[in-house]
Amino acid sequence: MAYNSYYPNGYQPYQYPQYQQGTQMSSANQPIIWVQGEAGAKSYLVAPNTTVLLMDSESQHFYLKSSDASGMPMPLRVFEYTEKTANMAQNAPKAQETTVSPDYVTKREFEAFKSQIEAYMQEGKNE
Repeated sequence: MAYNSYYPNGYQPYQYPQYQQGTQMSSANQPIIWVQGEAGAKSYLVAPNTTVLLMDSESQHFYLKSSDASGMPMPLRVFEYTEKTANMAQNAPKAQETTVSPDYVTKREFEAFKSQIEAYMQEGKNE
């Protein structure tokens, strides 16, 4: 007796992509996904074991939404974005180096020395 597969001749079932262990970012050829606010990002469904970049259409935020291997959503990560120009990088104030020279005392050292002198003077008055 012949086996009947119930599928038409030449049918091949869809092969789900195999993911590496960990989360996967959506590929670069995916369109930009726009959501309305944080509520829209929270309600966006994410496939198991993937991470999706969601752009906010209402504010200067974007979101990374991930899910684990079982499809449970992970905490939503919220980011702000601002434009960075070449002039901003050149005009940014540089951090001042704070090296302590041996010729100077710190405020903490001065206060400790001051309290020693005051204690010494109190001893002299009591005698």
